Amino acid sequence: MFSHKLIEKNIGLLIVLTFLVVSVGGLVQIVPLFFQKSTTQAVPDLKPYDPLQLAGRDIYIREGCVGCHSQMVRPFRAETERYGHFSVAGEFVYDRPFLWGSKRTGPDLHRVGGRYSDQWHYVHLMNPRDVVPESNMPAYPWLADTPVDASDIQKKMTVLKDWAGHPYTDEEIQGAPAMLEGKTEMDAIIAYLQALGTFAPKAQ
Repeated sequence: MFSHKLIEKNIGLLIVLTFLVVSVGGLVQIVPLFFQKSTTQAVPDLKPYDPLQLAGRDIYIREGCVGCHSQMVRPFRAETERYGHFSVAGEFVYDRPFLWGSKRTGPDLHRVGGRYSDQWHYVHLMNPRDVVPESNMPAYPWLADTPVDASDIQKKMTVLKDWAGHPYTDEEIQGAPAMLEGKTEMDAIIAYLQALGTFAPKAQ
């Protein structure tokens, strides 16, 4: 029978027991989620990101947008009245990695798709203060002059199809470079933003 005093004096034993307790607690919370349909099945009509949106998502990550914007509307009245229906697990089936975030220097973006025009997003990214005078968001004018890198888009979509089960067809993968031809990084990130939350559950 171990006493607390014995455990606290033996650093090695304390580390082992702590690891065991954390492991068991983590497994108890995580494993059941793999068997719940609500966490593993896509919401109705959800589609994986098309090549332009997928490229835009990578740019969003590269530029650190997730550091100031979350993508997780919590089920609180203050949030659903501002952003719309709370986020559900089935909306994130094709998100790798998840971009839920935890910091809101700027507003949550999970329901931003379709809320503003492409032109609004363009002006906002070129100089945020032109549309939101009090904004402290940096400008991203170089996105408008930088062509989208299409060199790895087919490989990326193939990996997502074969490894993660995204339902891309061979024709979609084959035609991906053509979809990015002549597009800028600004076009790509706007396409990604316009896709966010467009498959949200309908409010009852």
